[in-house]
Amino acid sequence: MKYMREHSPESEAESASGPVLPAPAAEAPLDGHRATRDRVARSILDHGPSSAADLASRLGLTAAAVRRHLDALAAAGLVESRDQRVYGSRGRGRPAKVFALTECGRDAFYQAYDQLAADALRWISDAVGGGTAGEEAVAAFARARFHKQGEKYRSALDEAGDGRRAEALAEALSADGYAATVRRVPAATVAKAPVGAQLCQHHCPVAHIAEQFPQLCEAETEVFSQLLGTHVQRLATIAHGDGVCTTYVPAPGAAPSPASEREPGAVPTVGTSRHESARPRGGTSHD
Repeated sequence: MKYMREHSPESEAESASGPVLPAPAAEAPLDGHRATRDRVARSILDHGPSSAADLASRLGLTAAAVRRHLDALAAAGLVESRDQRVYGSRGRGRPAKVFALTECGRDAFYQAYDQLAADALRWISDAVGGGTAGEEAVAAFARARFHKQGEKYRSALDEAGDGRRAEALAEALSADGYAATVRRVPAATVAKAPVGAQLCQHHCPVAHIAEQFPQLCEAETEVFSQLLGTHVQRLATIAHGDGVCTTYVPAPGAAPSPASEREPGAVPTVGTSRHESARPRGGTSHD
């Protein structure tokens, strides 16, 4: 959600709503100053690395005011300066300085979006009376959301064929920010059984929301099952405190078996290394 209200230099002391970035330890700004500082950071997020002059022009502030806010953001570790990248020939002199958000700076905005999403799902639940009806309403939303996301992946999985559907799903998930990998796992209980797979998501963009609304994880698992054409089994989730979201995908014709995750000798694929591993709570091992 963008907050792009324009302020004049005289209105910097006004209060404004929007994501509130953490204040530097040595600074206790007035609410209006913090709101303006947040607008500076938001403008960098929306437009990419920006010079003080660019920010002043976009926000209707003086260059001196923008530099004060940039200094505060830099002191908090939320922005960093770098030389402006110039394409083609460049004139004499040093390149201009631009300011970009650091990882911490981006995280501050993502947390604000997390709260917005949580509020929206809570409103959906409350709108139908809460309780069981509210839980089902959230579940219906989650199923619709992940079904739409899954439809984007279907053609890629169909082109991959049965032998590499899990890898194709991992690649599609990675393109959407889930940092997914696949680890081939032989069955633990049957000798020479078909090899299944662990689908591992090393990042979850909605983990903070899924802590409060497990329907998101359940709906995602249902979509994985539909896309892969088999009953998959969720073994671990980041939302529940595990290091990686792990889903067991049985080989065609094999039943899902959580014991297979403990079988030694698995062959990593799609970007994993043979030595990658993570142990969530309860001692479960997965890549």
